[in-house]
Amino acid sequence: MGRGDEREVAHRTDQVRADVASWPTGRLLSVAARVVESRFDEVLAGLGLTHAGLIALHHLADGPLAQRQLAGLCKVTDQTMSRTIERLDRSGHVARAADVRDRRRVLVEITEAGREVLASARREEQESESLLGAVDDYDHFRHQLITLIAAAARTP
Repeated sequence: MGRGDEREVAHRTDQVRADVASWPTGRLLSVAARVVESRFDEVLAGLGLTHAGLIALHHLADGPLAQRQLAGLCKVTDQTMSRTIERLDRSGHVARAADVRDRRRVLVEITEAGREVLASARREEQESESLLGAVDDYDHFRHQLITLIAAAARTP
């Protein structure tokens, strides 16, 4: 299987399970990532979000941040964050206001609508059988992924 595997997997679940049983784990992880990302893209689009918008809302849930701080947390450029904030602002998911301590600085704050859409995206990710609701233990699976990413990020 190559590009487009995610569509094939979705339509032939039992046969796919048998076919992929012998694959190396790295290949399984690669295909799983593409399948889940494709499905999650659809969920986010239905909520009026992008991956960039979702991670921005995630960071803003703890309180207002300056655009530059938010860009750093999201690991994107200031210009990319500016476009993301603009989209989130237009959709009513964030609001911008001058910082009372430094009027030159603009703070971005999640709105109630932003909190609701963030909660919906998280719920869908965890509970949908076509996303991560299909795994037996979501919290353990998530912990294992974090462990794997941290280990792979280490320099040899």
